[in-house]
Amino acid sequence: MLDGILDFTLGQALLASLLLTHVTIASVTIYLHRHQAHRALDLHPLASHFFRFWLWLTTGMRTKDWVAVHRKHHAKVETPEDPHSPQVYGIRKVLLEGAELYRAEADNDETLAKYGRGTPDDWIERRVYTPYDRYGIVLLFLIDLALFGIAGIAVWGIQMLWIPFFAAGVINGVGHYWGYRNYEVSDASRNIVPWGILIGGEELHNNHHTFASSARLSSKWWEFDIGWLYIRLMQAVGLARVRKVAPRPVRDPLKSSVDMDTVVAIVSNRFQIMSHYGRDVLTRVYRDEMRQRADRPPRRARRLLLRNESLIDERDRMQIDSILSASPHLQTVYRFKLALQELWSRSTSSNEHLLQSLQDWCHQAEASGIKALQDFARTLRSYSMKPAVV
Repeated sequence: MLDGILDFTLGQALLASLLLTHVTIASVTIYLHRHQAHRALDLHPLASHFFRFWLWLTTGMRTKDWVAVHRKHHAKVETPEDPHSPQVYGIRKVLLEGAELYRAEADNDETLAKYGRGTPDDWIERRVYTPYDRYGIVLLFLIDLALFGIAGIAVWGIQMLWIPFFAAGVINGVGHYWGYRNYEVSDASRNIVPWGILIGGEELHNNHHTFASSARLSSKWWEFDIGWLYIRLMQAVGLARVRKVAPRPVRDPLKSSVDMDTVVAIVSNRFQIMSHYGRDVLTRVYRDEMRQRADRPPRRARRLLLRNESLIDERDRMQIDSILSASPHLQTVYRFKLALQELWSRSTSSNEHLLQSLQDWCHQAEASGIKALQDFARTLRSYSMKPAVV
């Protein structure tokens, strides 16, 4: 029995371990994350319980624990109460000890009571998965040993390390430290492609923090969310039903006036619109201005101008002020950026006041004399919540 029931070669055993860990990461992203934590989709009871059983077998994680810790991460992101922020604990600790940080928070009864509501509480959860949460991985060890023989020890070891390293370490650590950002949200989340096959689409972490309740994590045409692919396949055979995805802006080229429909569309799609502003206005003006300057600011200067105000420290502020002081045009477009962000932060303002503020913003932008800003203001008028008129 040294070779196990399957009598696999070492290469075949390695391939099998990668396939098995892939099922585990699919279970995390589809069941724990998108279904349970954020209610972005509904799962057929058969699919839901398969994922729950598989996670008990391969990780020993309890649904309530994972969901509660993740919801608290979103609620307290980048603060001292965040269970696993590299901005608080440092990237080294989260990357190498992310599983320990998770377990410490999962032992917090207050966290479980406040953030773990709505998770499974049936007979099998109370009598098997919760009290015997470590028995699954012991059973898995015996199964791996029987199937793969001595190589099963390595297969089991890979399965045990996969989630702690990639999910607890890479996603929670690197996903808030390195990478690119499609959207300037108030936390430090990053997208860290190309890791889609390894971590199920969870590498699109900035997209997720922007649209937390979306079942689809990809935003750009070239981003690959393999978890979304699986959800669509499950939906096709009746095992899943998508409840929500990130909104997609609608533009009506025949619409030329700012009305309440425009306001609602802009507020609803504010993250995409600010992303467009950064690309079509700030970046465009920045590059035009830099071509005319003999002294070039640091490469990170443009990113500072795009960054969310809540993430700018005193050192960054000084650098931004230095860049803007040498360019009246950059000062103008940066000021308009802040004014546009301020518009949708006025949650207590009346609809009439928001409408007037947006109309004023567009009028002033078109009178600025800066072509990129004028073009954007005219584009802004075309946003709508209604299908475009053909």
